[in-house]
Amino acid sequence: MSVEQTPARPLDTIAGVYMMPLKSFGDARGRFTETFRGEWFPWIRWDRLQMNRSDSAAGVLRGLHYHHKQIDYWYLQSGQIRVGMADLRRSSPTYMATVTLEMGTENAFGLFIPSGVAHGFVALTECTLTYLVNNYYDGSDELGVAWNDPQLGIGWGVEAPVVSARDAQNRLLRAIPAEELPR
Repeated sequence: MSVEQTPARPLDTIAGVYMMPLKSFGDARGRFTETFRGEWFPWIRWDRLQMNRSDSAAGVLRGLHYHHKQIDYWYLQSGQIRVGMADLRRSSPTYMATVTLEMGTENAFGLFIPSGVAHGFVALTECTLTYLVNNYYDGSDELGVAWNDPQLGIGWGVEAPVVSARDAQNRLLRAIPAEELPR
């Protein structure tokens, strides 16, 4: 089954980030939602597609992560999260812009995050996030910046999130060598 979709909507705050409005259809049997099509983002090659799933308890914060060679497309299957993003691309017209937004079961959309934009989320409830990436896993392209970097000032709205050992070691932006940052 295919449904006609509204075009992806660019996020004004950070260039290249898009919100994809999704349509759901329900009846007595349940619901149907088409969550992704490569043709929605025709400027991207999706030939090395990998899909991942992240399950998080309430209070878990994942990120901030960024990549040089990978684009993410997020779809929240269940729960509610607050997404934080920072544009680290020095050539971007929105360089150093940050934004937070809510994703949830009642606020369903797909989120397209280009390479060079640091991204993460805090789980406001238990949640399941699936995300497609346009490149296979490459550990050398798994980079991070501190989730609580005062230079970025992302408003997570949580006092003491649960953070992985890896993410707790992410450096402040000013401590990351220029060659590790997006161009």
